[in-house]
Amino acid sequence: MAKIQTIGILTSGGDAPGMNAAIRAVTRAAIYHGWKVMGIYRGFAGLIDGDIRQLTSSSVSNTIQRGGTILKTARSKEFMTPEGRQKAYENFKKFEIDALVVIGGNGSLSGALQFAADFDVPCIGLPGTIDNDLYGTDSTIGYDTALNTIVDCVDKIRDTANSHDRIFLIEVMGRDAGFLAQNSAIASGAEAAIIPEDDSTVDQLAQYIGRGMRKSKNSSIVIVSESPKEGKGAQYYAERVEKEYPQFDVRVSILGHLQRGGIPTAFDRILASRLGVAAIEALVEGQRNVMIGIRDDKIVYVPFGRAIKWNKPIDRELIDVLGVLSL
Repeated sequence: MAKIQTIGILTSGGDAPGMNAAIRAVTRAAIYHGWKVMGIYRGFAGLIDGDIRQLTSSSVSNTIQRGGTILKTARSKEFMTPEGRQKAYENFKKFEIDALVVIGGNGSLSGALQFAADFDVPCIGLPGTIDNDLYGTDSTIGYDTALNTIVDCVDKIRDTANSHDRIFLIEVMGRDAGFLAQNSAIASGAEAAIIPEDDSTVDQLAQYIGRGMRKSKNSSIVIVSESPKEGKGAQYYAERVEKEYPQFDVRVSILGHLQRGGIPTAFDRILASRLGVAAIEALVEGQRNVMIGIRDDKIVYVPFGRAIKWNKPIDRELIDVLGVLSL
């Protein structure tokens, strides 16, 4: 691989708390090695449009505590086309960028993989998504903050649930993964979590209603994963309760995009900092087309294809733990 002198960095897809900490770490680690850093604004769309500016150490000062992303983010349909990627590559060469660091989720790393394949460009990915659904890493940047945000919201909603003897179905993000739903249910003391990974033949709603709604417990919190592929979010289950269990008063709360915002937790700041430094170390070692992950508190390199295409399994023990504690 040719000697690296300049790297580009971008954030893509949905924002996640801790992305700025990652940008900061990548920038300062690159400068530490004597490299120039080019910030690419608005993700792959910015690479196509040439919205690129140099980052210095002072550019990323006072950013570690900020949510969102100072580089902005966007979803680019044009980048999905060969013509769009060609425009991106032309700007990649125009700004004399030698390697690319991409911070984002499944779609972002898929874009990095395709770009690397098209033009033989060294790309390193950082797992930046609240969904925690990338294979090969125990946690993704933003997941811990989003989890704490959800728990805080559920704690407040429980006050109303108890006051009115209601069932509250609370829908959380997670795409097609139930990590946010399952762990927020355990952390908040919810009675149940409905997640896509629980593929048992038992009707989850009937099971949870029968187990949780007894004489001594007239209110209930059920966390529901959004599951866009199945189309069975909180509203779907609320309609079922109204139809099949009319004796219960049910309400729906969809937490939505507030889960993505906020000040990143200490865990996410540390994780993002470690992964950002490791991204530059990986380039120094000559690595390419890998996601930087963390397993058992150790940095690991995960090939893009594996991180993107392999399903990250949920720990089945978590389902059992919630079942025991919700009695």
